[in-house]
Amino acid sequence: MSPVAVTPAVDLKNAVSDNRLLGLWRLLGGFRLKYAWATASLGVAAVARTGSYLLLGYFADNVLGQAGTTGMLALIALGFVGLAVIQGAFTFLSGRLAAETAEGIVLRLRNYVFDHIQRLSFTYHDHTATGELIQRSTSDVDALRRFFADQAIGAGRIALLFVVNLSALLLLNWRLALLSVIAVPLVVVTSIFFFRRLTKAYEAFQEQDAILSTTLQENLTGVRVVKAFARQAYERDKFEGDNWEKYQRGRRLLLMHSLFWPVSDIICGVQMLGGFAAGALMAIQGTITVGDYLAYAGLVIWLIWPMRNLGRLIVQMSTGMVSYDRVATVIRVEQEPLDEGTYQPPDCVRGEFVFDQVGFRYGDEEDDPVLIDINFRVEPGQVIALLGPTGSGKTTLANLLPRFYDYSSGRLTLDGVDLKDYSRHFLRRQIGIVEQEPFLFSRTLRENITYGVDRELSDGEVEAAAQAAAIHETIIGFPDGYETLVGEKGVTLSGGQKQRVAIARTLLKDPCILILDDSTSSVDTETEAEIRAALDHLMQNRTTFVIAHRIQSVMSADLILVLDGGRIVQKGTHEQLLGDDGADGHGIYRRIYDMQVRIEAELEDELSTSEQALLGREPDGSIHQVTSR
Repeated sequence: MSPVAVTPAVDLKNAVSDNRLLGLWRLLGGFRLKYAWATASLGVAAVARTGSYLLLGYFADNVLGQAGTTGMLALIALGFVGLAVIQGAFTFLSGRLAAETAEGIVLRLRNYVFDHIQRLSFTYHDHTATGELIQRSTSDVDALRRFFADQAIGAGRIALLFVVNLSALLLLNWRLALLSVIAVPLVVVTSIFFFRRLTKAYEAFQEQDAILSTTLQENLTGVRVVKAFARQAYERDKFEGDNWEKYQRGRRLLLMHSLFWPVSDIICGVQMLGGFAAGALMAIQGTITVGDYLAYAGLVIWLIWPMRNLGRLIVQMSTGMVSYDRVATVIRVEQEPLDEGTYQPPDCVRGEFVFDQVGFRYGDEEDDPVLIDINFRVEPGQVIALLGPTGSGKTTLANLLPRFYDYSSGRLTLDGVDLKDYSRHFLRRQIGIVEQEPFLFSRTLRENITYGVDRELSDGEVEAAAQAAAIHETIIGFPDGYETLVGEKGVTLSGGQKQRVAIARTLLKDPCILILDDSTSSVDTETEAEIRAALDHLMQNRTTFVIAHRIQSVMSADLILVLDGGRIVQKGTHEQLLGDDGADGHGIYRRIYDMQVRIEAELEDELSTSEQALLGREPDGSIHQVTSR
């Protein structure tokens, strides 16, 4: 059965409210009737329980010790059994309906939150820790499940027990009934007092729990780096510090709980003791019968102790309230409008870009600009290289193309149409990206290669893409071939293999525009040659942006843009830039070129010297005798 079949559709974006109770009521949308039946079933169970005590009183006064009551005894016995069956059946029905409601609400909410987080902007994800989002999607959502499954229905059960049993006590003796509820207002006030403080304590605990989750998530993700730098002790100390803070906040939370129980127990215990004493005196004086007293003794227990548990539930419901706020905070964030756009061409774009005084800043006007007065033109099918030091704005510029971010000033057009007139969804279907560190999912190689395509693909199409990316032979060498499971983030593959899988994935997508983010920077020379051959096949007849740090990666580009401090400081072909000394008399491009040539020459000299030493030759080429002792 699909989730849609069991979860009625509700606009959860509009369901959230600053009023917690109103927001929780809206979350019940589609399940309110079922929840109402669960509450009504509790009412029937409460009436059955109260009826058994009233029947006990009748039995003590009118049947017990009376002659000729054998038939009546049988009827009363059947009455007790029948009331017990009714109570048990309706209690079970209530629990089942409440559980189905809670699980249905949480199923719908968790699916929505997951989909919502995927559709939030890059800016939001830049400023929000992954562990925090995981915490709100799991722990906080589960706290809401407990709220609907146990706490809210439990509060309804207690309210019904109070109303039914108080009504029965009023029928027995109104003075005794009023005497038995003197402590109820005090219990409620005490519960509210602790509720307010527990809410703050639980919110602080959840915030620290999210920090601990983030620390754990980052450590597990970067476990190879931790081991490579032998930083286990540092990470252990950091985790222990965060864990100690969670322990401290948890201890404060439990202290509030532990203070509540003795206070409420003393109040309820004194109330019950006073009620029993008053009832006993009234029975001795003949104001009430022995049967009335027995009925009262049972009813008052189910009047006072549920009120004590109401205090517990009020305290526990604070966790659900806090979790609701934390989940609602995420839901309130506006989604990235993927389909918002006024223009969509009938087929693939040509790939002509014009940057006209384009500027960009990540935040408000007070933040420093990241790109300043970017001006250049790209013809369809050209290869544009972006070169410059770290932090110069290369990746930011490339991120403007699929509208991961929107430019702040100037104008950027694609095929003569303002880029903002295209929907984000359309642009991202037209653009293929091969990242410097490609992300692979913990799925099969076939699933990773076909990830960007929505239609069914034949094995031949998948293998053709893999062959073009020079990864097919490697894949069929695995025991399970294309069904080989890839470890988390592709950890079971080498860097070059992951790159070629990413290239095959992009080839299969068949985009009109390419963004290559330094795709050969972290592999050996042989692997680089294989990847470059695959990239050459991928780049044919496609407008391509290449982000690079090495001159060798950009020498054949149609246009090279050298960025520094968010500005284009040089642009041209490789030959043009080698002859451009720049405003300072020594251009950045030429400086990078000379430095990389010098480094490669020194490396070749070292390799040559090492080879000659292994062959037993002197640097001048003469052979010397290698002796051993």
